[in-house]
Amino acid sequence: MPTSSYSVLDPYIAADLRGDLDKQNILNFPISTLSLAIKANIYYFGHPEWAKNYFENCHRDQKFKSCWQAAMGSWDQKIVVDIGCGPGNLYATLGGKPQLLIGVDISDGALSMAQRLGYTPVKADAHQLPFIDNFADVVVLNATLHHCDNMEVVLEEAARLVRPGGILITDHDPQLTAWNFQGLGLWLWNFRLWLYRLIKRGGHTSAVEQTWALATEVHHRPGDGVTPELYYKVLVSKGFHVKIYPHNHTVGAEVLLGNYGKSNKKYRLAQLCSGINPNSPLAALSLMCVATRHV
Repeated sequence: MPTSSYSVLDPYIAADLRGDLDKQNILNFPISTLSLAIKANIYYFGHPEWAKNYFENCHRDQKFKSCWQAAMGSWDQKIVVDIGCGPGNLYATLGGKPQLLIGVDISDGALSMAQRLGYTPVKADAHQLPFIDNFADVVVLNATLHHCDNMEVVLEEAARLVRPGGILITDHDPQLTAWNFQGLGLWLWNFRLWLYRLIKRGGHTSAVEQTWALATEVHHRPGDGVTPELYYKVLVSKGFHVKIYPHNHTVGAEVLLGNYGKSNKKYRLAQLCSGINPNSPLAALSLMCVATRHV
């Protein structure tokens, strides 16, 4: 894969915009609003140790790989945009040979790691992507929407990049109805943070790392998250055929057959204590959206 250069990206950059190449050959575009969430994502995913923890512990297992490969098919020889690419987890797990693999993020540190894997890196705000419309064969957002201030705007921006016949996939964003913890369930869920620090789980190895990690996840909190209605509202009117797959991160390609799996005991306990039926699809932890553009 080529490293980032303006000549590679030039056909796909909006005519009224021009980015600046930095010393690492990363194309930078201005970020108009440095919100608290954006600052947290820049700092957390730019931290070399924390980014490494995230890279090694998230979205790297065989179940994740088989589910994504079944949903997307091959991305070989295709133009791919990975929005919120982070340190490059998706490509590191899926492999393949895209014609052009553009990684968009706001963290220089994360983009540097992704660049070494083969991404063509672009530093830009996902709410204001610097690209033309309708050029990408595949647009992906894995564990991205819930890190953004306005999930609807980011989804709209992602959708406009997809060419007719192309595909948009999002995954690993928390389903609102699964995380609506209350009462004892909410207390138990908050208690887990102390336990995670104690066992030094990835992303929680210290109080400081845990604080910054949580600050990045602006829509991963009790009573917040994505809903099927969000995807239908944004995508159907833009000519997409939308399929939504709830799942619990415990099965692979079977997710696309309606098997959402069984979540870990800690989630089920918190849900039961909150009056949520843990065996319901509404209790599935994440929603995967696979949307094909037909016009």
